[in-house]
Amino acid sequence: MGRKAGLNDDKLRAVLGDDRAPFNDTERLVIELANAMTDTPSNVSDDLYARLREAFSEEQLMQLGAQIAFENYRARWNRIFDVESDNLYYKA
Repeated sequence: MGRKAGLNDDKLRAVLGDDRAPFNDTERLVIELANAMTDTPSNVSDDLYARLREAFSEEQLMQLGAQIAFENYRARWNRIFDVESDNLYYKA
């Protein structure tokens, strides 16, 4: 999935850790949003929202937020029912 989305090897490896250097500013902003949305409880600060509004339209933010929320839903649902990986990911 990552390669289909255009992620190179450096970015795919970085997703597993805390190094955000391979990502551009917009990508780091989206990662920050995803982290804020998946915290329990979720908390998108006013500062983060303001920076997001500088980079994205309201419609884009709604779509981005919906996709992040859906992926979070799927991840949590998979844990409830112990759905394991099909090992289609890239492992360095």
